[in-house]
Amino acid sequence: MFCEKAMELVRELHRAPEGQLPAFNEDGIRQVLEEMKALYEQNQSDVNDAKSGGRGDLIPTIKFRHCSLLRNRRCTVAYLYDRLLRIRALRWEYGSVLPSALRFHMSAEEMEWFNQYKKSLATYMRSLGGAEGLDITQDMKPPKSLYIEVRCLKDYGEFEVDDGTSVLLKKNSQHFLPRWKCEQLIRQGVLEHVLS
Repeated sequence: MFCEKAMELVRELHRAPEGQLPAFNEDGIRQVLEEMKALYEQNQSDVNDAKSGGRGDLIPTIKFRHCSLLRNRRCTVAYLYDRLLRIRALRWEYGSVLPSALRFHMSAEEMEWFNQYKKSLATYMRSLGGAEGLDITQDMKPPKSLYIEVRCLKDYGEFEVDDGTSVLLKKNSQHFLPRWKCEQLIRQGVLEHVLS
């Protein structure tokens, strides 16, 4: 049936929970493009027959195939655009370094897009706030306190705080650190916020 594979791509993204990125369905995209190519070639043949032979009875079939081509295109673009929106949200959630499980679900083109977006965002942040720039990815929620208690989930090594002191982040160690310094590490899964 026409457009079934394209609709399945959209359904696949709809079934995925918000904030998660399902694996890129390269096979599904390829099948939709092959179907579109076949529909286009059939239409070209029928258009030539209709023009040369004066066969007006082919017009409804040509229009139907053309509508199927447009629907396939809309579904494919919606699939790709929704994935890009999810990848953009991942940059804000995880920072500039994505976990390998998420990178595994991305195509090479999506990884290239993510890297370009990351560079554009970094350039913009450097242009704000004077010499050091301004990290607009910090404090996504207004903080209740400037310092928080965190537990280290894996060995990270030395971590330098603003006042110049270094803290050794070892697995299962707990520290009282400035929120804005450790928010990125919390998103990356190195630290977890200890709620009393």
